[in-house]
Order: sequence, then structure tokens, then C-alpha cells
Amino acid sequence: MGQSKAEFLKQFGGDYGYPDAPRGIDELRAAEFKRLEGMVYLDHAGATLYSEAQMTDVARDLMSNVYGNPHSQNDSSMATIDAVTSVRHQVLKYFNASPRDYKCIFTSGATAALKLVGECFPWSRDSCYMYTMENHNSVLGIREYALSKGATVSAVDVEEVVDPSKNHESDSLFKVSKRSNQRRGDNVLLHNYQNGSLSAISGNNLNLFAFPSECNFSGHKFNLSLVKLIKEGKFMDFSSQQQGQWMVLIDAAKGCATEPPNLTLYPADFVVCSFYKIFGYPTGLGALIVKNEAASLLNKTYFSGGTVAASIADIDFVQKRKGIEQTLEDGTISFLSISSLRYGFKIIDILTISAIARHTASLATYVRNKMLELKHSNEKNVCIIYGQDFKANYLKMGPSITFNLKREDGTWFGYREVEKLASLSGIHLRTGCFCNPGACAKYVGLSHSDLVSNFEAGHVCWDDNDVINGKPTGAVRISFGYMSTYEDAEEFLKFLQSSFVSKPAELNNGYMVNMNTLSLVDDWCQQAISDIRLKSITIYPVKSCQGFSVQSWPLTTGGLKYDREWLLQGSGGEVLTQKKVPELSSICTLIDLKLGKLFLESPKCKDKLQISLLKNLTHLSAEVDVYGQRYEVQSYGENVNSWFSEAIGRPCTFMRCSSSKYRSCVTNGNRDHLCRDTRSKLSFVNEGQLLLVSEESTSDLNSRLSLSNGNGKQQVFADAMRFRPNIVVSGSTPYNEDNWKRLHIGDAYFTSMGGCNRCQMINLYQSSGQVIKSKEPLATLASYRRKHGKILFGVLLNYEDDMEGEDDAIVERWLKVGQEVYPST
Repeated sequence: MGQSKAEFLKQFGGDYGYPDAPRGIDELRAAEFKRLEGMVYLDHAGATLYSEAQMTDVARDLMSNVYGNPHSQNDSSMATIDAVTSVRHQVLKYFNASPRDYKCIFTSGATAALKLVGECFPWSRDSCYMYTMENHNSVLGIREYALSKGATVSAVDVEEVVDPSKNHESDSLFKVSKRSNQRRGDNVLLHNYQNGSLSAISGNNLNLFAFPSECNFSGHKFNLSLVKLIKEGKFMDFSSQQQGQWMVLIDAAKGCATEPPNLTLYPADFVVCSFYKIFGYPTGLGALIVKNEAASLLNKTYFSGGTVAASIADIDFVQKRKGIEQTLEDGTISFLSISSLRYGFKIIDILTISAIARHTASLATYVRNKMLELKHSNEKNVCIIYGQDFKANYLKMGPSITFNLKREDGTWFGYREVEKLASLSGIHLRTGCFCNPGACAKYVGLSHSDLVSNFEAGHVCWDDNDVINGKPTGAVRISFGYMSTYEDAEEFLKFLQSSFVSKPAELNNGYMVNMNTLSLVDDWCQQAISDIRLKSITIYPVKSCQGFSVQSWPLTTGGLKYDREWLLQGSGGEVLTQKKVPELSSICTLIDLKLGKLFLESPKCKDKLQISLLKNLTHLSAEVDVYGQRYEVQSYGENVNSWFSEAIGRPCTFMRCSSSKYRSCVTNGNRDHLCRDTRSKLSFVNEGQLLLVSEESTSDLNSRLSLSNGNGKQQVFADAMRFRPNIVVSGSTPYNEDNWKRLHIGDAYFTSMGGCNRCQMINLYQSSGQVIKSKEPLATLASYRRKHGKILFGVLLNYEDDMEGEDDAIVERWLKVGQEVYPST
């Protein structure tokens, strides 16, 4: 046992690892989660993991028993009814909810449960829907129902203030800041209730307050004593000013994995949960725990199979069932999934929920404290952790840590950069705003104007725009589950230390290793004699398929003639690449300029495919969007599409670039900006027309790969072609191409567009006909070739396509292997 783990156990040994359970954490992890070997899974707030024993029990149950549709009376149906009834009681027991007071309604998830409350709640123009700023979009979405019925909607900030002289929860005070009211226009009609359930409380309108038991963004746990204060009208001035009865909704989707609300102590009217958040399986199943009195007030309009006692098809006659579950559960419930919940609860019962809470809290607290200790070489903090004063009382925080990282100069690492590097290290985490816009804006510090300007700049949920105008647009979140270990925590901390904590810049072999301090010389002189030569030329006619090497090749306004002029589009309109369809790497291509034909060959196709380069196609399609660039394309007939569909094993369409819209960009002369000035025609390339790779840079990378594998034995080798370059040069020094601004090769001139940002596609390689995925060489490149969130290798070039000679005749220029390369810096 290492010293750091010994120190951890000295502090947290009483809570970590289930000391009172039949099996400790190490034995549990080894026996039930063998699939996690070599992986650090830290997204339990997104979805926790199922155990092997759990799935074995589920499979054994389903293979041993016959469960029929519960809307019948036969034996298999009765077996289903018994199983579902038993599980309903287990769910209520989990929330310490008496079956006399509460019912369990199964839904397709927590979101469906929230939607059910929103659409059935008896809103009126006198109602108020209020919710805390820290709420999931699924809770915010309820406001659409409220606003459409003329109700008032308002968000509030709730801050708990504890009296230090007292030790009881009841002594907590709440500081509440109310935001402006939201309300639709006066033309909204009063809701016309169709059943008579509200007649007994005529004139007594209903209001709803919603909050999470645990914020899925920050991990902050809300004090559940809010429930009684709100229901008794003692929470704040609004409760006395707002006429009518207040009801309470708790979103426990996140919190119920470690601390389900105790409904005997905190009798909320509605509680929602998702079971995959608790024990991993099944997905697509949640529950609404509803108080009987609250259920009787819900105004459900739609009826379906299982919800009616009787109905007549050709007249307006329907009688709904009396049972709460039967009224609110539409159609046939997911009875096989519901039956499998028993085996998830079996694990929870063995470990106990209190032990799970202590175990996960110990890991989260340890990692938070260690993250706060991380400093750059200039003593500035690396980690900015979000949440309410977790240092004062870590038990008020769930087992999630949400943060952003800063460089030593105070600028932000983008969360997508963190996610990309974590993936290379085998660490699974989550980034963005986690569908919690209020908490994200509150903690990250985004004003309304920031949010609007970010959207106008093109930022939407799940995109890569992680820093705009110097501010993060989201954050990074790690979260621990019941099977998480100290080793998971330590691997994550090592990842932060090695990837984000600054070290003094160092020189290696005469070139700068630290990309963030790389000095780019602004010297336009060109050396008279060059030792750099063009080593190889490769053309890639079809995007993501194999290329072919040539000794010489003509240039056009779009770069190398026919390069990336074709691509495959999936049935959903998506561009197919090797990252999505590795089978593309097995398709061989060749162009014969004299014959004017493109030849294609696939190991999955008996016949080779020949396509004329000169024949005008009659199949024209509309413009298509390829990574933000608009193209006019020509498509091919069914025989061509069928060949490619067979080659890659999925339906696709083969298309050729007819023309592209020009793009331009002003760089202000700032090379670090990495802006692409692509005013010339582009084929289906991502950014620049050509990619250049240096043999010397590739050799240096391989020496690093050799060292990283230990014992001097090189297990990973990345030749230049792994990077799919168009041209490979030799005779330079490693990474000298970073400083080139312009190239002169033969009669042709090229402008450097800067470094090529590499993705995981370079980690794919062929072995014995199989496509193998690795973490290398991208992981090694990330350790020393990162610049502003990009992992750079090779440079992108644009051909300066002045095709006219002195007599205005069209001049076709060629690149030839062996030509001297003259760079300008």
C-alpha cells in the first residue's frame, strides 16, 4: 500500500470501502466490474453502472419465469402483477414513504414523471409555479404548462444560513432572492377543467414549488426542511402573498443514488427518480412518487389502454379507473424492466444506502481537497471548483465535483480540451452545463447578455464552443458511484497533475517542447539553398478512404487535383468518416489521369468499381453542409451507391464536389490565432487544402513513443502516413514546420494555415485486416504538442492558385517527388 493511500485511509477509513458489508470495495470491484479494468469511470451522475451479479439475476429470472401482459387474468399476467406490486412497495420503502399515503407511478424516466406532473397539474391564472435556479431543464420545462394556462412563474435563489450556535437542521434559516415574474399575455384563457375533482376546493387555487434534492451541476444538497416550510406558508413573503395552497415537487433523480428523500420526515407531494442513476439498469424507467391527496388533484385528460374501466367508440363516453396507478400509467408498463428492479435494490440492501453515501462522500471530499492544493509554478490555482462552501460541511455536498481549470496566465482551459485529454487517459467524465442552465450561469458567472451573445456566436448545447470571449460556457464534472475506488480518484488526480499543472518550459533537441510558449518568428526571408526535399505525394480521392502515392501530380485551384473530391453520406445525411465507419479505411483508391478514371477496390466487394472523371453526371442534388461549409454536389446512380453500401456494411450515398462556397478570414497577422484564411476553392477537406508532415517530426514522435512504452521496447510505431498527409518532406529539423509561413516548391507557392489539430482518427490502424483502436499516438502528442486546446501535428497549406502566365495562358503546375522545398518564416 502506498503512502498516499495509507494517508487517505487514516482520514476516511471508517467510511470508505464498506467495512461492515460482506465484501469490501476491492473485492466487489474485482468480482462485479471486471469490464472497468484499465478504465476510470467518473460519470455516475450521468449514469451509474450495473454489476455482473445484478445482470445474472435478471437473466436468470427472465429465463426461468413467464411474465405476460398485466392487463389480463391468466397465470403469466398474474405473475407480472405480483412482481410489479412487490417492486412498487420496494420503491416506496426506498423513499420511506408509507403505502397508505403515497403511490408509485412508473414512467419512462424522471423526465416523463416531471412532464406528467406539469401536464396534469390544475393550473389557473391565480396559480404560481416557482422553482430554484438550480434545476434541470426537465423541471424548467414544466413552466410551459403553467404559462400556457396564464399562471405566474418565478425562479428563486435559495441560500441556507446555519446558526452556528445551534446544531439542529430546524435552526437553519433561508435567504431567498426572487427573480422577476414570468407571465404570458392577458389573452391567455382560463383553463377549463373537465372533471369535477376541484369542486371541493373552489376558489382555492393551487401553486407548485420545485427544487432538486441534489443539484446535478454543483452537487449541492438542498435542505429538505424546505418542504414543510413551503407547505405551511412559512418559507418567505411570497407564500403569504400568493393565495391558495402550496404543493412541493422534489427532483430526486440525482440525489436518490446516495440519499433518497425521507418522505416520512419531509412529506413532499411529488418526488421523481430514475433507476439507472441508482444502480445502472434498467434505463428508460423512472417513477413518480405521489401523495394520494396530490394525485386526486391531477387533471389527466388523455386516456389509454389500462386507464379506463369502460369506453364507447362512437359516442363521448368514458369511465376512468379509480386506482391512482391505473389512472396515471398509460398503456402497458415496462413490466420486464420493472421486475428487474428487484436485483438492483438487492445490491443497495446489501451495502446499505448510508454506507454508499459515506463511501462516495469520502472519495469526493478527498479529491476536492487535493484539487484545491494543485498550483502552477507561479503558485496560482489550477482548479476552480463550483458549489456552496463545501469546505464548511462536506456532507451537504453530493459525490460530484464540478470545476474548470486555469492556465498559469489566468486563461481557461476549455472543457472540451479536458474531455479530449481525459478520454486519451481512459477517464470517462462529463462536460457542458449538464442540462442545468440556471446553476451553470450562477456558478460559472454568465449574465443574460453573456448567454444571448454566446448563442448568437453559434454556441448550443453539446457543441465544442467551450470558451467564448474569455469565459467558459460550461464546466467539467466528475462523479463517484458505489463501486468507485480510491485508485479511480488517484488516477484522476495524476491526470490533472500531468496534463494541466504548468512546468517550466524546456528545450529538447533544440526546439521548444511547451507549445503554449512556442515562439513563432516573424521573419519573411527565404533561405537561398534548401536541404529540405519533397519525399512523397499522396492523393486521397474519397474522404476517409485509402490514398495512393504518386511521383508527380498536378495542382488546381482546389489544391491537388481530385484530392478529397468525393465523400460518402449516411442515410441520415451525416458525413461518414473513419471515426464513425472504420471500414472506410479498407477501401483502396487509384486515379489514372490518362484513362480519366477513378478505381475503387474493397475486400468486401467481388468486383472493382470504375468511375469516369470526365463524364457529366445527371444526378444533381441540392447543396449539402460538410462541417459548416456549403457545397454543391453531384450524386451517382444506384449501382455505385450499392457498391459502397456493401463495402462499408451500411446504406450510403456517394457524391462528388461540384463547387464550394468560398470562405475568408482576417487574421490581423496573429499566427497564434490559428485562423484559417481559405479564400480559395475547397474540396471536402476540413480546413486547409493540403496537409504537410515532416519526417523529422515523425521520427521525434516515435522516439517519444518508444520511451513511453518502457524498457526501450517500441510497441507503437506511427509512420508519417498514419497522419494522412498529402506531402511528406525531409531534411528539416523536428517541428520546424510550425514556423513556416510560406512554401515554394518547384513553380508553386503555398501559404501555411498553421498547425493541424489532430483527433482520435490517427489512433486507428489496420492489423491483419482488422481496424484497431489505440490511445496512441494522440496521447503522447497531447503531452507536448498542445496549444490553446488543440493537439497539433503537421501543418495545413493552401495553394496560391495564380494559374495564369505572363501571356495570360493557363499554366498547370505539378508537384514532383524530389523537388526542393523553400520555406519562409
